[in-house]
Amino acid sequence: MSGVPNEKPGDAGPCRVREVVLARGVPAMVLENDAIAATVLPGKGADIYALTAKPEGIDVLWKSPWGLLPMDAGVPSAVDSQVAWLDAYAGGWQEIFPSGGGPCVYRGAELNFHGEASLAAWDVEIVEAGGAAAEIRCALRLRRSPFRLERTMRLEGDSPVLRLRERVTNEGGEPIEFMWGHHPAYGAPFLSGACRIDTNARTVQADDAFDGAANPLAPDGRWPWPRGERDGRAVDLSVVPGADDPPRHTLAYLGDFQGAHGWYGITNTDLGLGAGLVWPTAVFPYAWFWQEMHASPGYPWHKSVYVMAIEPFTTSPGQGLAAAIDKSGTQRSLEPGEALETELAAVLYRTRQRISDIAPDGTVTAQPAEEGQA
Repeated sequence: MSGVPNEKPGDAGPCRVREVVLARGVPAMVLENDAIAATVLPGKGADIYALTAKPEGIDVLWKSPWGLLPMDAGVPSAVDSQVAWLDAYAGGWQEIFPSGGGPCVYRGAELNFHGEASLAAWDVEIVEAGGAAAEIRCALRLRRSPFRLERTMRLEGDSPVLRLRERVTNEGGEPIEFMWGHHPAYGAPFLSGACRIDTNARTVQADDAFDGAANPLAPDGRWPWPRGERDGRAVDLSVVPGADDPPRHTLAYLGDFQGAHGWYGITNTDLGLGAGLVWPTAVFPYAWFWQEMHASPGYPWHKSVYVMAIEPFTTSPGQGLAAAIDKSGTQRSLEPGEALETELAAVLYRTRQRISDIAPDGTVTAQPAEEGQA
């Protein structure tokens, strides 16, 4: 982040933590080593705003056309929580809790679109400022439900792996239900028609309420990954459409992951660069699959954006907590004082081949060249 004012470097060493000020006066913290840099927004959901491959200088995460919301933006004018969320959505990677998708009323409070945690200011402290490791700890006590969220983010040595350790605790006196997920959105220049998606998911199911002219999936259809279908026309979902290809807008859910950990890798075979994520399926048995590619007219996209996300989640469908309770019963619940812990790893890797595995420590296994050509 050259040229950023008010930098406060951490200790010298392979790993560093910096406090920086981004565009429009937005404060951020950067964890970095020579391989990777993660830019975090404490004042807005503890979002991972950027995830950058240092040698190439490529940020794999998408950015919205309207950019960061200034810290002095004033009182939000939207009365619709989805509009308010999108107004503040600068792109990047959000933590979605305690509800995902549309707003709903639960236990006497409206749970806003994509959850309170993704809009709130988190407390952040530096645990290790540099040297062999860099680590920050983020914490938040929600207002509309009695949950405390804690997250540490850590880099070690020259590894291109960002490790997230998380804990959710019910501090209330009654059992409370919730949805929990991660919303990393990928964009150009990393995202392109040269990208191929690999995963250990075995099935994909289209959302039952989501439809549109540019949706290649029949609503509520279910197929073996990576196949999808609509009106007799099959689609290979592992092949990412290019920015100049016909528009696409779809929402589906990957499931039936093989083994104790789910994973996916998005590999740009032209750049030789990939972004992967791995997580425990005992906590996140689904991964929401969203593509918005020059398809949706009107607010907010106006057929102008090219973005996709693959999002580990506890729950489906992505229609808010109340709908999940009614439709699938896949919501989670914690008793008073009970906690749920998990770990995820995000990795930036280099190969032009398809991949066959990402281990929990972030180790990526590429397919042999003769098998992996796109």
